[in-house]
Amino acid sequence: MAVLNFTDLGGYQSLDLDQCRAAGRSLAEDYRNAAPYPHIVLDDFIDPALLRQVVREFPDNRERASFARDQERLKHQVRPDECPGPATRALFAELNGTAFVTFLSELTGIGGLISDPYFAGAGLHETRSGGHLSIHADFPRHEITGLDRRLNLLIYLNEDWHEEYGGALELWDREMRGCRKSVLPVMARAVIFNTERDTFHGHPDALACPPDRSRRSIATYYYTAPRRDVMRFERTTDFRPRPGTSDKRDWQIMLHHLKADWIPPILQRRRDA
Repeated sequence: MAVLNFTDLGGYQSLDLDQCRAAGRSLAEDYRNAAPYPHIVLDDFIDPALLRQVVREFPDNRERASFARDQERLKHQVRPDECPGPATRALFAELNGTAFVTFLSELTGIGGLISDPYFAGAGLHETRSGGHLSIHADFPRHEITGLDRRLNLLIYLNEDWHEEYGGALELWDREMRGCRKSVLPVMARAVIFNTERDTFHGHPDALACPPDRSRRSIATYYYTAPRRDVMRFERTTDFRPRPGTSDKRDWQIMLHHLKADWIPPILQRRRDA
């Protein structure tokens, strides 16, 4: 039995509002008391048969540009509107609809959640063999809407994924002293977590899966109305090197954040004038 159940409405798979609300409430205590920060890992989150339809529609990214820098390598990101498959588009519509957002609000205790029609940084993610995503805290504000980012949802799409392939999502403590949880990205497993300035996560080691395999996931992010004044130098994705490793520092982003944190807001507004 899946955590959330879809109903077939003549070919369209729909979530039920009451069931979503009840499921969120039943899991809320586990979510809010989790360490190193509020999160939950849920197996069989939705019916794997539905996710297998998404896998069959998954775009061929071999000719598409991928991220290619020290902090993220061999990673592809495809918005839902770039996917022709009907099952994929319908699923993303439901993940951004009232029933699912209600589930998230009941689960997390965050009211006024807003889904993202622009899918900034979200959609279908794929990392090829040898790729990685360094430990980071996510960008805090939507660049188009100005909304505050509050939650991440990841749903994995990897059948028969072996531990030796790597690619486990690591949740690090807020002080960046060590990994506190490791989550293997297996089919139909979901991870939901708060996004704050110090909710560090990633899959930092190079994937060791066979060349014909890749690490695939669904990613959607959720927001609330701004809780502070807009500043000229806004923070962005904050990559951090792991202690005792050869991870590269992102000096450009570090300078950007230094300005965001220390230049007075009045001066930032003047620079923007």
